[in-house]
Amino acid sequence: MNEPVTSETYAAQLRRLADLTARVREQRAEAHTWHERQCATAERAVADATEQLQSAEEELVAARELQKRVDGEVAHLWGLLRSRLGARRLGGPPAPANGVGATDPVPLLAKARDLLDRAGQPGELPGSVNPLLALCGVAGGVLAYALGVGARALGVGYGGDLAVGLPVLALVVTLLGPLVGLVPARVLADRRHAVLGPRPITVVIGAGLLTTVLLLILGR
Repeated sequence: MNEPVTSETYAAQLRRLADLTARVREQRAEAHTWHERQCATAERAVADATEQLQSAEEELVAARELQKRVDGEVAHLWGLLRSRLGARRLGGPPAPANGVGATDPVPLLAKARDLLDRAGQPGELPGSVNPLLALCGVAGGVLAYALGVGARALGVGYGGDLAVGLPVLALVVTLLGPLVGLVPARVLADRRHAVLGPRPITVVIGAGLLTTVLLLILGR
């Protein structure tokens, strides 16, 4: 026969049951806490991933817009290069190089544009064309002197008021001879894509003035 359950044994069983219940409640609370933490961590991870994805999409859109601007600028600069070099065989603009480090293309394009602008600006005529410039001055002086001689001859031939006015006009035309040579000198500078600076102007006017003075002396 089974022994009867005493009050002490029953009390021990109740305490054990209470302990087990407390432990179960504690473990259940820990499980709930762990689950909430995991959920919070997962939500933060999802939020971070969503933010990173949005940022990546914005960067992608900005990169595409930059690429379009860069491609357009490259095509424009390439067209300028072809037009200034006259090299139609260059074809289209070069493709982007592979394996190049991440570099902002905007400053590089600005430097390229600056170089093209400076290269396209006309320079001064070199000193090697000084003989041609002097020849322009001589030709201008001779032409103006010849026109002056013709005007004086017409004045003498017609007489009257023309005999008084045409010699004065002839003198003015003759004195402008040094400046006449600037016209062919300017044509020479334009063909060489250069500017007619102070030095070339001095050479032309000096040669024309010397020619005019010599012709006036010899014509007396």
